[in-house]
Amino acid sequence: MPSKKYAVVDKNQCVACGACMNVCPKEAVHLWKGCYAAPAPDKCIGCGKCAKICPAGCIQIRNRGEQK
Repeated sequence: MPSKKYAVVDKNQCVACGACMNVCPKEAVHLWKGCYAAPAPDKCIGCGKCAKICPAGCIQIRNRGEQK
């Protein structure tokens, strides 16, 4: 069963530095076509490590089902 929380990336602000990929304990983040971070919702546990390390501040942790 997936976590109740998950990471959401603002792809327009992401600088594709890879910091979030390196800190994710579940290896849930990959770079989509080398352009922006794309967390896999089925792997993400919503721990927030990616959001804390992101230099662009473009990652938010949300509750599943929550709208923008």
